[in-house]
Amino acid sequence: MKFDTSKVWNNMFTGGLGFLLAQARTGFMADMERELAPLNITSAQFMVVVGIAHDRARTLTEFCDFMGYDSGAMKRLLDRVEEKGIIRRVRSLEDRRSQILELTEEGHAIYPHIMEAVRRVHARSLDGFTPDEVATLQGYLQRIIASNRR
Repeated sequence: MKFDTSKVWNNMFTGGLGFLLAQARTGFMADMERELAPLNITSAQFMVVVGIAHDRARTLTEFCDFMGYDSGAMKRLLDRVEEKGIIRRVRSLEDRRSQILELTEEGHAIYPHIMEAVRRVHARSLDGFTPDEVATLQGYLQRIIASNRR
């Protein structure tokens, strides 16, 4: 059965799906910024650390795909994280023209603190949800993401 999007479209500015997703993301990222401030790291910089630590992205191109940034913006972000001593660029052994990103000792040291901040934000965001509701929400969001990739 095909979903009738007209009701979502008509309701877009009063609580439609896109608006709600955007508001949820905005609130979540603002809370992340507050939690990460004592670590002197932004929410975008945290995504770089987590991307490397969880092996989701290791090159400029992979990070552009992972974070949805253009290459210029991504390069500037990576430069800022590198200036903080959290990551470093190393030449790829397979392709000497390519650089691989990895965490420095400082990056490995800050990672557990970042993840604790993430846990606190998640706990606040999901306060009042049952474990089953959290699982259902994650499933729905994964389905939306998969639909958007088609």
